[in-house]
Amino acid sequence: MHTKLRTIVVLAALALHSLVVTAQVGLTELSGAPGDGPTTVFYPSSSTAAPLRRGPFNPHAAKEGAVQRGNGRLIVISHGSGGSPWEYTDLAQHLVRAGYIVALPEHAGDNWRDMGKVGPESWKLRPQEVSRAIDALGQDARFGPLFDPARVGMFGMSAGGHTALTLAGGRWSTGRLLAHCEANLADDFVACTGAITELTGGPLDSIKKAVALPLIRRALADEPSTYGHTDTRIRAVISAVPFAADFDPQTLTNPAVPLGLIQAGQDRWLVPRFHSAAVIAQCKTCEIVANLPDAGHGALLAPLPPDMQGRIGRLLADPPGFRRAELPKLYQRIEAFFSTHLLP
Repeated sequence: MHTKLRTIVVLAALALHSLVVTAQVGLTELSGAPGDGPTTVFYPSSSTAAPLRRGPFNPHAAKEGAVQRGNGRLIVISHGSGGSPWEYTDLAQHLVRAGYIVALPEHAGDNWRDMGKVGPESWKLRPQEVSRAIDALGQDARFGPLFDPARVGMFGMSAGGHTALTLAGGRWSTGRLLAHCEANLADDFVACTGAITELTGGPLDSIKKAVALPLIRRALADEPSTYGHTDTRIRAVISAVPFAADFDPQTLTNPAVPLGLIQAGQDRWLVPRFHSAAVIAQCKTCEIVANLPDAGHGALLAPLPPDMQGRIGRLLADPPGFRRAELPKLYQRIEAFFSTHLLP
């Protein structure tokens, strides 16, 4: 974008932000289509926010608060495997205060209540679930009149980052994932096994690899087809710490829409060189929204789940040197990306 035009866009975004920055954050839940989970919606509200209890989380929002017009744009957030809307509360609230409506569909079979479809089975469904969430917001009498259905943003993290890459035009296959795991099992073990176990450098590592590989081959039988799904309403996408080793790299050379990427340098769940860094190296038009050298895989979960234990907790925990106090600056960069591509 021309420098002068970009400046005008940023100034316009700031002007819109000033109109809604005093808004409270409203919260509601929409029922999903048959077979889908519910969609949690954060939105600008004129009602007073209060602490709420959602599982182990305490979001501060106005439950079923009066809807207030924002900047006329919707952003859909796709959560990671086994995730919930509440781990993205801080980002969602920041975007709402900037004027956005934010919708978080609960991915069927891959959420905090049900993990029966984690992995490729869920990845085939997630992009359509994002599209149906947009449908649901557009058909809702409260929200439909308040956003432009032709200029929607999408953010995804981890498995949600895989969803984001798909919606940006990427195509993937289980055959590519199988080939990746056969070639790189030791170096990308957690990604290939789904964090069921991990290598520790001990004498049992060779046994773990010997047991894992035939199970992976059985689960990832080479299918001839590739998978993809785009939605012309989605006009800007951010993929954060994505699972990406199964994508055809050529389909991500020139994404269908502006694509921003966030990389965590200390990611032990999805090793960057096989996932986020590989996309960055391939993509000619992508924008690096943030490269966080000290961050781990769970850096964008805010608030972090309070009960992280064992292997999953270690994989999501912040590495030494990472400062969560810097996250608001990251949210500003995410907001700026969407404002640049959605508000003009």
